[in-house]
Amino acid sequence: MVVPDTDTLSAQDAPEFAPAQFVRWFREVAPYVHDFRGKTFVVAFGGELVYDGALNALIQDLSLLSALGVRLVLVHGSRPQVNEQLKLKGFVQQFGRGMQPTTPEALECAKEAAGEIRLDIEAAFSQGLPNTPMSHAHIRIISGNFVTARPLGVIDGIDYQHTGAVRKMDSDALKAVMNQGAIVLLSPLGFSPTGEAFNLAMEDLATSVAVTLRAEKLIFLTQDRVVRNADGTVDTELAREDADALLASGTLDEDTASFLTHASLAVKRGVARAHLVPYTLDGSVLLEIFTHDGVGTMVVEDTLDDLRPATMDDVGAIVQLIDPLEADGTLVPRGRSVVERDVEKFTVLEHDGVIYGCVALFPYLAEGMAEMACLIVHPEWQGSGEGEMLLRHTEAKARAMGARRLFVLTTRTSHWFIKRGFVQGGISDLPKERQAHYNRSRNSLVFIKRL
Repeated sequence: MVVPDTDTLSAQDAPEFAPAQFVRWFREVAPYVHDFRGKTFVVAFGGELVYDGALNALIQDLSLLSALGVRLVLVHGSRPQVNEQLKLKGFVQQFGRGMQPTTPEALECAKEAAGEIRLDIEAAFSQGLPNTPMSHAHIRIISGNFVTARPLGVIDGIDYQHTGAVRKMDSDALKAVMNQGAIVLLSPLGFSPTGEAFNLAMEDLATSVAVTLRAEKLIFLTQDRVVRNADGTVDTELAREDADALLASGTLDEDTASFLTHASLAVKRGVARAHLVPYTLDGSVLLEIFTHDGVGTMVVEDTLDDLRPATMDDVGAIVQLIDPLEADGTLVPRGRSVVERDVEKFTVLEHDGVIYGCVALFPYLAEGMAEMACLIVHPEWQGSGEGEMLLRHTEAKARAMGARRLFVLTTRTSHWFIKRGFVQGGISDLPKERQAHYNRSRNSLVFIKRL
């Protein structure tokens, strides 16, 4: 078992005042702050979040993101509020998931609900309460007719009346607002060039604006609609192809399937990452953004075409990648014969016939562990997430083998692994067979990550 350092605590276990842990945490999030400054995040949530009283906490967290230089677009829904208005006025229609016709009466209810929520959000951003993230905040939030909509029309004989879809977004106006340091607020309504209003689905609207702005992140805040593994734990990361396969399996509930469908579509159309995050967990947006594993499900577009198992034809290219790092002492010398012997353990990154990265995985399944070794990306290709891609692939491969923990031995790159959720262990934490072959003259550090 790996015993973490005494001052390495989870957020849940940390004491109320732990200076050392606070300093360490602050230093660890600094790279994320640098990475996200100036990037665009689209944050979308349904009217359920407002009903559940989670709006003020969310606004405080979003205010912090804005203060850190993140460009924000908020998209809110209003389904439960519209249904409440319809019920109060004696109408039997109720909106659920999926496309439904919007009658003139339902459209008026949608306008009322959207206006009420918009005012609640603007009021929340106008707070200046001491001892909160809103203290001394002067945040402008701007909404307007940024969305041009079109009617869905008649589909399969059904007239959808005032239910619409996004025709286009005024991207220049949206960027101009964000360039002034303001937050954009979009309600689930769009307008046609003839002045008609149309009821839009929050998920469709959020996806459209994220794609239009080439957002760094699209974040759907849900009640608890994340993807879970068979043991009930959150599946924190899905390649888009895996997300699509999961959707095709038909095993997800309707709400999760809807959010995941839009997340996958956004990533397919160019959004860097799409997240399903539970708003029921306090601070979930911050935890998702500023911790490596997060608390929700993230969908990414892994370039799986570049990632494949190594063959004997790749041995020469792998040796060329390894040689410079063996020469400077970063890697233990292996030699061509060892690479040839273990080539089936390697995965390579290839683009246009050039091998530019590799990683090896050695299982020790009797003890539920696997070793990751030779994680290398050619210097000319570094900086675009290739190392992260190899790590994600290796973690998924180890899980599929049945490993519960992944370990690495390193002398030079400990901080890279710590940032990605590895915890320092000792030689005694290694599988017995690996302990017997540990090179004590190198004195490599052991880092272990639970999968």
